[in-house]
Amino acid sequence: MKYLIVIAGLLTVFGLSYLASKDRGRIRYRPLAQLIILQVILAFVLLNTTVGETLVRGFSSVFEALLGYAAEGINFVFGGIVNEGQATQFFMSVLLPIVFISALIGILQYTKILPFIIKYIGLALSKVNGMGKLESYNAVASAILGQSEVFISVKKQIGLLPERRMYTLCASAMSTVSMSIVGAYMTMIEPKYVVTALVLNLFGGFIIASILNPYTVSKEEDILEVTDEHKQSFFEMLGEYIMDGFKVAIVVAAMLIGFVALIAMINGLFGMLFGITFQEILGFIFAPVAFLMGVQWSEAVEAGKIMATKLVSNEFVAMLDLANITKEGTMSSRTIGIVSVFLVSFANFSSIGIIAGAVKGLHEQQGNTVARFGLRLLYGATLVSMLSATVAGVFL
Repeated sequence: MKYLIVIAGLLTVFGLSYLASKDRGRIRYRPLAQLIILQVILAFVLLNTTVGETLVRGFSSVFEALLGYAAEGINFVFGGIVNEGQATQFFMSVLLPIVFISALIGILQYTKILPFIIKYIGLALSKVNGMGKLESYNAVASAILGQSEVFISVKKQIGLLPERRMYTLCASAMSTVSMSIVGAYMTMIEPKYVVTALVLNLFGGFIIASILNPYTVSKEEDILEVTDEHKQSFFEMLGEYIMDGFKVAIVVAAMLIGFVALIAMINGLFGMLFGITFQEILGFIFAPVAFLMGVQWSEAVEAGKIMATKLVSNEFVAMLDLANITKEGTMSSRTIGIVSVFLVSFANFSSIGIIAGAVKGLHEQQGNTVARFGLRLLYGATLVSMLSATVAGVFL
């Protein structure tokens, strides 16, 4: 029964992608099949093998150490107030470490270690996914630099790209997450689900984009030019990345305050008027989606509620809800795993504005283009999350 539901879920994801495809006749099925097989193999390795367990443990231990180093700086500035309350603890322990990790990314970027890794992983991916070098580079870069910062590294080419290629670049940015906040995710959900989602979303983004938005890139078009931002001095760069990390932490904190309060108010109003909360209504709407992803029906409404919360607010709000449910022990470990993988992406309404704004800051006309296909972008990124969670569910 489990595998029948998985097959139905996969067929639903591919069917929804196919129905919304811009040019079904140009879909290339061979690279698509290769990517799906790779995604399944990687999910199996990460979730069901000793090698995968070792990789996940190594990855999570690195971030655990980084969070420990970040705590040194936080404790120096804020001293004993860290443990005084839940809200304070969340801000100090989850959000402020982003500042340190952002600084570390800046150093790796400045020393050209990250650009080298990103470029050559991207080039290797382009041999498998059937897409251009730029699209492959951008997908890897998005998973490290973030959904807005990544466009700076390809700003010389943004104005030259047709709409179909811009869509793929933006879809990658929305389907992945920034490495600077991965540590924050790992404090709320199990690291193995974060790592699995990062890998599966990378390939899932290519799979869904190649169905929704198929095209071919000629050799003349397939040129990768990465902007070299190595003009600042080391300490200028370091200060900039530290401030960027702090801005991200503050923006996430502000959005959490706004969204959590807004959802609480709407839940209260719906409770008074209809005797059911807004999130419960969303849970019923998303329950069939959760079920097709592999969640057992008895938990589908609760899982759907968390999934919908991510879509209408952001992944942090949804992860906090999931973390509370995990502590209560009212949801099975398999459902927690499936929902956790679904949550690890930037696929929500606020990301449309973030990505369009980032592109518009570099090229106004292309920013307007991105804004026009914003809902289609969210549709595709949500399908990527569904695909990753469904594939992961096979091995949970």
